[in-house]
Amino acid sequence: MTAYDLIRPLLFRLDAETAHRLTLPLLAQLARLPLAAPRHSAPIRVMGLDFPNRLGLAAGLDKNGEAIDLWFSLGFGHVEIGTVTPRPQPGNPRPRLFRLPEARGVINRMGFNNHGIDALLSQVARARRPGILGINIGTNADTPIEHATDDYLMGLAKAYGAADYITINISSPNTKNLRDLQGGAALNLLLGRLKAEQTQLTDRHGKYTPIAIKIAPDLDPTQIEEMAALFRRHRIDAVIATNTTLARHGVEHLPHGCEAGGLSGAPVFSASTRVLSAFHKALAGEIPLIGAGGVLCGADAQAKQAAGASLVQVYSGLIYRGPSLIRECIEALAVAP
Repeated sequence: MTAYDLIRPLLFRLDAETAHRLTLPLLAQLARLPLAAPRHSAPIRVMGLDFPNRLGLAAGLDKNGEAIDLWFSLGFGHVEIGTVTPRPQPGNPRPRLFRLPEARGVINRMGFNNHGIDALLSQVARARRPGILGINIGTNADTPIEHATDDYLMGLAKAYGAADYITINISSPNTKNLRDLQGGAALNLLLGRLKAEQTQLTDRHGKYTPIAIKIAPDLDPTQIEEMAALFRRHRIDAVIATNTTLARHGVEHLPHGCEAGGLSGAPVFSASTRVLSAFHKALAGEIPLIGAGGVLCGADAQAKQAAGASLVQVYSGLIYRGPSLIRECIEALAVAP
């Protein structure tokens, strides 16, 4: 039994968002304990960046970059902070975060609550960053969807010099109409403007910061083929598969199972891995993939790798497993064929 196993029952007696807020200082204390290093931790080069290992923290757990050094101290090879928007916003009304312990799942409708990109960048400037840092950017809730690209361009410009890579979140189900950007002319326009801005920013900063796109698990085969073609055409640097799902298969009967928002954790594993595998086939190895969604053990991480992921990210699994999940996944990914 780990220290987190002892703490978790106490945390689960609290409202999920309150427990989330209290977890960071608790993890900070755990990180001060002598942690056994993974026996195997193979580095890998992805997007032109050297990752100490294949495991990363998914965006959403540290929206404001308040614990960057803590996450690296726990062993992550990369840490993705955000989603952050150009202006601060409170997000959706509480309650907006719900655990489904029987299914090892989480439903959230946070709504990109964050302190704004300027506050996040001040946190980044103070961090030591012994690994790869990603910044996940989104659009403000009161920005009309037809002007969403302007928010992304603003976030890209501000984060470009500070980030090792930047993720464009077009797949959160908790910002109205955001997922409309995942297809057709809207996606083509967004990608074209992002890549044009990336070229200008590369010249200005004297460095190339890769762009990743985070997609939803609720995609059909036709959508996947169309999106993959656009990612290849615009030479996107990576695809993160996936965000949370709107589906409720297998959890409808559980307390909070029908709450509005995105479902993550174990219930999304199959759908997210299916989409990951489909993009791996559609992209034919031209663009690296980052697997996220439902990783709660080393075998889950290996399954993402087998489906085509070069890197794997965790978030909800930490709620149920704590820091021991990190070492387990790092070792599993290092020894996987």
